[in-house]
Amino acid sequence: MEKFQHLSPLEHLLLCFLSASLAMSSMTNITIDKSALLTLRAHTIEPRQILAKNWSVSSSVCDWIGVTCGSRHQRVTALNISKMNLTGTFPPQLGNLSFLLSLDMSRNNFHGEIPREIAHLRRLKVLDLGINDLNGELPPWIGSFSQLHHLHLDENSFTGLIPSSISNMSKLATL
Repeated sequence: MEKFQHLSPLEHLLLCFLSASLAMSSMTNITIDKSALLTLRAHTIEPRQILAKNWSVSSSVCDWIGVTCGSRHQRVTALNISKMNLTGTFPPQLGNLSFLLSLDMSRNNFHGEIPREIAHLRRLKVLDLGINDLNGELPPWIGSFSQLHHLHLDENSFTGLIPSSISNMSKLATL
C-alpha cells in the first residue's frame, strides 16, 4: 500500500474502482462459462448422472468433472466429457467458451447438427466429436479454426461434401 501513498483521493478512488471492475469482469466471464456448461448439462440425458451430481451451481466450474481452467485467467480451457454415455444435442451456448483450447465430446450419443456458434471458438486446437450420431452437412465455417491441430469427426452421420474451407486450417495435423 506504500506505493499508493502519493495518490490523491480521487486517483485512489479511481484505482479502487478499476480494481473492482477488473474483478467483476473476471467473475462475469467465468459466469458465462458456467452458464454455457449448465446449458449443455440441461441438453443432456445421462444414465449415470455424473454431470448432474458434480456440475453444481454452488461449486466452482473449475472443480467440475471434465473441465479444466487456465491458471492465468481462471477460464475454461478444456472440456473433456468423452465416454460418459451422454445423449443430447449441442447447445449454441458452447460457443461462449471463448478461452476453450480443447473440446472432446467423443464416444457419446450426441445427435443433431453442430451449431454455428461453435465457430466462435477461435482458440481451439483440438476438436473431437467422433463416435456420436451428429448429422447434416459439414458447415463451411468448419474451416475457420485457424489454430486447430486435431479434428476428429469420424463415425457420425454427416452428409454432403467436405467443405473446401477446410484447407484454411494450415496447422491441422490430424483429420
